[in-house]
Amino acid sequence: MPLNLVPALKNGPRVFAISSGKGGVGKTTLAVNLAYLFAEAGKKVLIFDGDLGLANVDILLGLIPRYHIGDVLEGRCRLEEILLEGPAGLLVLPASSGFASLTHLSEAQKLHLLGEFEELTAGLDWVFFDTPAGISENVLYFNLASQERLLICTPEPTALTDVYALIKVLYRRYGVKRFHLVVNWVRRPNQALEIYRQLLRVIERFLGSISLNFLGGIPFDRQVSEAVKAQRLLLSLYPEASASRAIRKIAADLSEVDIRPFEGGLQFFGRKIMGVCA
Repeated sequence: MPLNLVPALKNGPRVFAISSGKGGVGKTTLAVNLAYLFAEAGKKVLIFDGDLGLANVDILLGLIPRYHIGDVLEGRCRLEEILLEGPAGLLVLPASSGFASLTHLSEAQKLHLLGEFEELTAGLDWVFFDTPAGISENVLYFNLASQERLLICTPEPTALTDVYALIKVLYRRYGVKRFHLVVNWVRRPNQALEIYRQLLRVIERFLGSISLNFLGGIPFDRQVSEAVKAQRLLLSLYPEASASRAIRKIAADLSEVDIRPFEGGLQFFGRKIMGVCA
């Protein structure tokens, strides 16, 4: 089913960070399938593997990178030289695996990365940062360098608690007030909505005025794990799976989100957050 997608912003792409408080909740699977949907619809899309020390995106897509983000930060190549092309022309910026030093970027590295990234995004319609789980410096960095934040959790109490912790840090430290929520691994009708309302009640009680936009739930579907094992996209391998249908609806809703452009571009915005995330 084709998506009815809004056009890109006139002065740059629509930039989303996809995050979760807890690992293992299906964040990267959602990120790559969303990115693929927009690419399949004819948009120019880039997905940035923000888990800089533990690469996942290229693995899920069955891609083999020659270079990674560590090579860029060490000055051995440019960001554009490590780009990979995935299904439907989807562009992928791969992370590295087993490089603990990349989990804590210095201020100089952050500025260098944002400077090159701004050049790279020219002509793109959508950019998705697939961030690490948790509330590490890199997670906060990619969330602050985005226009919008899409959070994913599951019905597990720990996943709900951890995603609330991420919202709390971004709000109390940096004044971020707008988020979008997807609930994964839903096993019964209305469960996703119940989880959303539960989280919203906690937010209203302890944090106050925050916008949490509910994008829906994704049902538990064994075909998701089968696609992961095959290193194939769920939407291409099992397009009619219940999870695939849910992700298509999320993508359609996501395309209608009203986004205000960055003032001065990504690099300007990035310089504003250096004192926060350095």
